Amino acid sequence: MTRTTGDSAKILRELIVGVDLEIVEGDPDPRIDGITADSRQAGAGTLFVAVKGERFDGHDFLAGAVEQGCRAVVLERRELADDFRGRGLTVLTTGDSRRAVAELAANFYGHPEKRLKLVGITGTNGKTTTSYLLESMIRAGGGEPGVIGTVNYRFKGREEEAPFTTPEAIALYRIMGEMVAGGVDHLIMEVSSHALSQQRLHGIYFDVAAFTNLSHEHLDFHADMDDYFAAKRKLFLGHLKEDGMAVVMLAGRDGSAAGERDWGDRLAGQLLATGRFRKHGATVERSRLRPHALLTCGRDRGDIHVAAAEISLDGIRAEIVGLGDDVIFESPLVGDFNLLNMATAMGIGHVLGLNEEQIGRGLRETARVPGRLERVRSGAAGETGRGRVFVDFAHTPDALAGVLRSVRSLCAGRLILVFGCGGDRDRAKRPLMGEIAGRLADVVIITTDNSRSEEPRKIMADIEAGLRVDGKFLLPNKPPRELFASGARGYGVIESRRAAIRTAIGLAAPEDVVLICGKGHETYQIVGDRKYFFDDRLEAAAQLAAADLGANIADPDTWNGKS
Repeated sequence: MTRTTGDSAKILRELIVGVDLEIVEGDPDPRIDGITADSRQAGAGTLFVAVKGERFDGHDFLAGAVEQGCRAVVLERRELADDFRGRGLTVLTTGDSRRAVAELAANFYGHPEKRLKLVGITGTNGKTTTSYLLESMIRAGGGEPGVIGTVNYRFKGREEEAPFTTPEAIALYRIMGEMVAGGVDHLIMEVSSHALSQQRLHGIYFDVAAFTNLSHEHLDFHADMDDYFAAKRKLFLGHLKEDGMAVVMLAGRDGSAAGERDWGDRLAGQLLATGRFRKHGATVERSRLRPHALLTCGRDRGDIHVAAAEISLDGIRAEIVGLGDDVIFESPLVGDFNLLNMATAMGIGHVLGLNEEQIGRGLRETARVPGRLERVRSGAAGETGRGRVFVDFAHTPDALAGVLRSVRSLCAGRLILVFGCGGDRDRAKRPLMGEIAGRLADVVIITTDNSRSEEPRKIMADIEAGLRVDGKFLLPNKPPRELFASGARGYGVIESRRAAIRTAIGLAAPEDVVLICGKGHETYQIVGDRKYFFDDRLEAAAQLAAADLGANIADPDTWNGKS
């Protein structure tokens, strides 16, 4: 959690109004210049809130915060209060530090959430693309959007790096305060299951809550898929305004929506069963009992859905049902799964009151989403051709399957995949992703992602195991020289991500597609406890440029290279 500072200080007695806190020691009226839950950021004039996190307990760092000069502390462990009596420090206690820190931050910034139209988007995949599409639609409708999400936190040309998809409460209220001061009127927030489970959104209520999908992810944090789903559901049951609306993506008639099971149908059914939600457009006789409208969307079913679509590697043209008259929309984004993101964004835009022209313009003007099936070009004149190259953030089994199926259907030649899995994260998904890669790609190069504290070779071996089904490999493990042959299929392992990208582009013929998955927009690679600059898009562009200049960018003898 970060320290928060405002344009003007607050007197503690004013700052704690409405917060479940008790002053047990010290002056009730000290001047508070900032709030922090990170002892390293404690200093003169700050209020330090001891919060118990996943790995660390803020109570263990109280002494350090006090030594650095903080003016007041909030404790959940009341027995520690006596340790700080008689030291000129104001000591407060609470029954729930996480709730208290959110309420304190809201008071410090003057409740900026109350001056914004709030849209929360949750789900495993599609949140980021949907947020970019909706951002463009709101701007087309004359609004001023801000976005808090996986790629960055941004508004009016300003960008801030996003260490978390949904920031901790202190940072969240600081950012919202800056957005309000900057003239933002709509805030689009990607909402993670971690944030919902950890009460980072305590006290925040949305005008619209949207669900994209649910698939295998974060099972290192959640007990199982039902627990993961229950966390997502909290957005709808605990964080909607009194007249807030829900938009839910449904599975397709073929039993999938970008590969998911029927989690959207399950959510819609459960929301209606509460008696607090009504179907969108339904007559409301007792609106107080059913204040929330529920709009569904999907590929081939739902209140808003796709009637027909033409998809190519240059974009999408689709007929959409449910926005009034059936309308043709166009988007430069690529991939069948982006139809789902378009439908979700349209649903949100529709319940926000945007018209067809504004929605359509927003779609057309979203030319790219960073790291989401993003086309990479060399920048050189002519581009002699090493195939088309795309970078995508797909790092879950369903996301990988979705992007591979989408590109597979558009690929005239071979589909060449480069991907890895992160260390210290959900290990169960690694063989699942290996099996998907072996079934849907022609050439697979297994490489590193963010290995963190794990041995890279062990992670890659876990992925490789998934390529074996019923005792046989889905793709043969071939020497690279053989994979240079036209039409060859197979897989290999290259620990160096840079060498893997170089080799993949070197393998590609003009009609092939190279898909680099897992990191997307990220500009770093974490190995051990060190963080290095690395951007898949820059690496691919550099190798394409080298190919255009006639360089031999793929050395067959570096198939297992580490350089």
